[in-house]
Amino acid sequence: MIETYSLEEINKIAKQILSTPNLKKVITFHATMGAGKTTLIKELVKELGVTGNSSSPTFSLVNEYQSDSGEIIYHFDLYRINDELEAYDMGIDEYFYSDNWCFIEWPEKIPHLLPLDHASIVIRPLLNGKREILLKND
Repeated sequence: MIETYSLEEINKIAKQILSTPNLKKVITFHATMGAGKTTLIKELVKELGVTGNSSSPTFSLVNEYQSDSGEIIYHFDLYRINDELEAYDMGIDEYFYSDNWCFIEWPEKIPHLLPLDHASIVIRPLLNGKREILLKND
């Protein structure tokens, strides 16, 4: 899936992502700083039924949310992680194999710890203020 969207259309894009057939629950997000990874993840979390406030886990590395239906969603921001051992020591693999949603910002920090079976989203800012999104789910 390749789409172009504005911030006003982010709800539509989140719904489209979540309606992808057989969407994997571990999703990596690839983009430059400020491209909109956290904004998109906040919208996905909202679409999954989380009514509380969601924010980037920049300092805690992971935030846990619970949807209205009891579903658990993990949001990782690995920007400040120093190496894969640090992520492994925090038990990151247990999160990934928990069968819960895992949204991962800066996954390139832990290339050897990511499950082989995951989806990825690439966000690219465009000159007109819109974003281009590429979802790979194979």
